[in-house]
Amino acid sequence: MKYNQKMNRQILLAFLIFTLFCSQYGSVYAQNKKSEINVQESIKFETDKIFEKLVQIRRELHENPELAGKEKRTQEFIQKYLSDLGFQIETNIYGYGVVGILKGAKKGKKIGWRADMDALPNDFEDKSDFKSKIKGVQHGCGHDVHMAIALGIAEILAKNKQALHGTVYFIFQPEEETFVGAKKFIENQLFAKLKLDEIYALHVTALPAGKIVVKQNEMFAYQTEIGIELKNALSAEEAKELTSKIRHSLVRTHNGSKPWEIQSIVDPQIGITNPNTIFKDYLIADENFRTYTKNGTFHLKGEIYETDSARLKKIIPTVEQVLKDNNYGSQIISVKFIKENPTVLNNPDLTKASINTINSVYGKGFVETDYGQVPYFNDDFAYFQQKIPGVYFLLGGSNFEKGIIAMNHAPNFDVDEECMRTAVRTFSSVLFERGK
Repeated sequence: MKYNQKMNRQILLAFLIFTLFCSQYGSVYAQNKKSEINVQESIKFETDKIFEKLVQIRRELHENPELAGKEKRTQEFIQKYLSDLGFQIETNIYGYGVVGILKGAKKGKKIGWRADMDALPNDFEDKSDFKSKIKGVQHGCGHDVHMAIALGIAEILAKNKQALHGTVYFIFQPEEETFVGAKKFIENQLFAKLKLDEIYALHVTALPAGKIVVKQNEMFAYQTEIGIELKNALSAEEAKELTSKIRHSLVRTHNGSKPWEIQSIVDPQIGITNPNTIFKDYLIADENFRTYTKNGTFHLKGEIYETDSARLKKIIPTVEQVLKDNNYGSQIISVKFIKENPTVLNNPDLTKASINTINSVYGKGFVETDYGQVPYFNDDFAYFQQKIPGVYFLLGGSNFEKGIIAMNHAPNFDVDEECMRTAVRTFSSVLFERGK
């Protein structure tokens, strides 16, 4: 009897200790969850609070564009902004690049966010009230928007530093338009020592403002350029006929679709957000190859966009066969790729995880699926993805009702700045959650 009473007391004591532990653990867990919810609310609130400032930053950058390799003023602007936020700054990786480092108060992963810095060499018509002050140079691709968004995310996360897990690296990369900057960053040992776990980026597009789309694997078509050299010169008529035959042998579309009509990417019926999009499984070739004669030999060059990496190896043999079939076989000096840029290739697992993260905070379906591969455009962010698991998003910047069309590299390119609010809020949440 005494033995049983003793046992009962021990069991009761153990139960009380267990109950107390569970209560305390549950309280801590609840507090942590509440803290995380509060951070997400803070992200939304602080984004709205700094939004007008970000608009002014974007316009300041738009008025003062700099070409690839000349981003000195831009670097100084970014460096000061991040320094004022208390960031650790690194500027010795490549060119006028800047890396702003934000260390959270809690342990976690190393996450990168890339924003490109350079502008375009053109004088397209610009209807904005904050036109470029630099003749022949414009932010006609949205890099000014990208930088403003990145600075916004940096400020939001800095305000939540005590709750932030891990370290976030804000990479402001020069020389994207020349497809040089990212490759140079990756090659630098200082960058390699950062050992990032994940990296993210976005690009503003002609989709409706605030729309975010993404897909696993290839976001763009593979961008290549073919070069043909023949022993003897060709007349203009012969060159035109040969070009036509080469294009006819290469171009691939479905049911008479025209994936070269880039404006159709926003079409709800055939654009990239429709499963029946025309922007998949195609090959586009320049309609007019560039031709010239040098030192007595004939040169023909043309850009080609192929969605299927496995088919790239068939392009050169196909062109060679066309030359032979049209009695140019004996004149061939060379047929080769003279440009083979890698394409943006989203890590499948990380893409799923980032979509789930956004959906968990902002609701299922907040991010739309991209079913196609955009032609003509590409991004050297692909080089980062070769070394680090990465995801690249497309951000809509058009407002058709207001006549704002964010078609990159086109006259009157403009962006509905409201899209920046969506991007800062959304991707601040992503970086905060992914750092855990």
